[in-house]
Amino acid sequence: MPQTVVRHESEHLYSERPPKTPEGRALAEAVLHLRRAERVQADRALAVSGLSNLDLTALRYLVQGYRDGRDLSPKDLIVMLDTSSATVTNVVDRLVQREFVTRVQHPHDRRAHYLVPTEAAIHRVDDAFGAHHSTLVAVIDSLGPEVAKTAASAISQIAEAFDQLAAAQLRPQTGAI
Repeated sequence: MPQTVVRHESEHLYSERPPKTPEGRALAEAVLHLRRAERVQADRALAVSGLSNLDLTALRYLVQGYRDGRDLSPKDLIVMLDTSSATVTNVVDRLVQREFVTRVQHPHDRRAHYLVPTEAAIHRVDDAFGAHHSTLVAVIDSLGPEVAKTAASAISQIAEAFDQLAAAQLRPQTGAI
């Protein structure tokens, strides 16, 4: 019974009306299904990693930076995680204690250091996200170029509209008392 509600979520969008066409309703259902599947994968990644959401996110960013050849500092994590210095200090301490991160002295500034993921960290992130991301790539690669182009366009338009909505919601309201 509860899964019936979830499966029919697109019929109850919190909108003034549903999409106009059957194809539009199918797209809404597909987007909602993707969101549900992404949440399941995010929960699975957390379970596989054995880390908190914040610790796993920090570790993922550090691995991405490492793979891109970028040196990341605790200050960079503060910005990327949009959190406080105290929180990042605690996250880094936990990751160092679990031997997922090492602190490396900055070559020119003795007061600064970089955070470098260990091989264990790289394996942990790959284990947490590898199957999910490999499945995504496999499905995308199986699509014909026109289908992939159309899907990319639709997803991009939806994401851009959400970005604009978020930006509008963050702007101060003019004329408000």
